Amino acid sequence: MYNFEFVRPKTIADAVAALGHEGAQALGGGQTLLPTMKQRLASPETLVSLTGIPEMQGVCTSDEGHLCIGGATPHAVVAREAAAKYPALAGLASHIGDPAVRNRGTIGGSLANNDPSACYPSAALGSGAVIVTNTRHIAADDYFQGMFTTALHDGEIITEVRFPVPEKASYQKFEQPASRFALVGVFVAKYADGVRVAVTGASEEGVFRWAEAEEALSKSFTADALNGLTVPADGMIGDLHGSKEYRAHLVAVMTKRAVAAAA
Repeated sequence: MYNFEFVRPKTIADAVAALGHEGAQALGGGQTLLPTMKQRLASPETLVSLTGIPEMQGVCTSDEGHLCIGGATPHAVVAREAAAKYPALAGLASHIGDPAVRNRGTIGGSLANNDPSACYPSAALGSGAVIVTNTRHIAADDYFQGMFTTALHDGEIITEVRFPVPEKASYQKFEQPASRFALVGVFVAKYADGVRVAVTGASEEGVFRWAEAEEALSKSFTADALNGLTVPADGMIGDLHGSKEYRAHLVAVMTKRAVAAAA
């Protein structure tokens, strides 16, 4: 590791001001950034920690009934405090990494990084969540723009994530045992106006919605409604853990499992 400055602001305004300086980088739980810095793949001059900002922490319910989670809230807190309101989201959070990761990593950090195999992007996209920053509100459908790419501007901070709570939902993950990332993960959420299906871990473009499955499940929310549906292998990730064809197959399998668990 090399020498750098460390700043721990107490307000969002102070964090934004600190990030306005050249060479500054926001730090959530550090589960991706710090290993990247150790490998000298990133070298920010100043780290601006967001974990000491009270207004970016915790889980609550809005007047509209949405589940609101502060951007600096650790996965373990989401797993515990979202369980009564949104069990599928809490279950997802409870199986991210190991206890050390769950107590350090944050929902805002995960969504800002947008790792193609991370779990939270599927929950946000599958729920039709709204990502709230220090300057605007971004619909999940507009937020995710490709592998490790989001709609965030330089210096923009995820302060909160707002989840509409579905009638039924489930997240099913086929886990890569060494990293505990999703080899393929599928989040299914049923709302009064239809079903949303979001897939992580599979595509070279990162998290995506499976429109054909959504259409079929909106007509009949049963695993049998997915019979015969497949996603094309082209564009899927192929690596030592699984071929493109294998991941495409897993998408259908995990979607069926999610529907069965939710129903």
